[in-house]
Amino acid sequence: MAKRYTKITNKLQSFIEQQHMFFVGTAAPEGRVNVSPKGMDSLRVLGPNKVVWLNLTGSGNETAAHLQESARMTLMFCAFEGKPMILRLYGQARVIYPGQDAWDSTIALFPPFVGVRQVIEMDIDLALTSCGHAVPLYDYVADRDLLVKTAKKKGEAGLKAYRDKVNRVSLDGKPIYSPENEAE
Repeated sequence: MAKRYTKITNKLQSFIEQQHMFFVGTAAPEGRVNVSPKGMDSLRVLGPNKVVWLNLTGSGNETAAHLQESARMTLMFCAFEGKPMILRLYGQARVIYPGQDAWDSTIALFPPFVGVRQVIEMDIDLALTSCGHAVPLYDYVADRDLLVKTAKKKGEAGLKAYRDKVNRVSLDGKPIYSPENEAE
């Protein structure tokens, strides 16, 4: 049976911290809905109503594109090991870019990853659990290291060139803001 919470309880925080993977859902008022899997050591619970997570350089940048138009975001965690449960966090989010006031204090919460392009900060207004009885059991083996290896191989200049090529326009053809591009 689903249970509603107005905050992340200690029990829910413990559940979040045990998960190796979570999913991010966003949508602009029009266009495609995006659901993106996230892993690695990239999420922190900052309080009962706030989380932050690293957005590393990838093949798309839909989350940032959608947040330009609509701050709505959902995070979903599924228990793939142990007792079944699904947890969804609903709320409003914003993008924090390198050089902005909150950047230094926020990025310090995470291990030093190569290829970080943004931090997403989310204010939670609803936490909802559900049974998860149909979620399959999986054994966690390890985080993949390919994203980090690729970022290291490209270097900062190569990452910027890659982001310029594939992260400047959303799937729906909308320009995506980045402070890297302001000087152009």
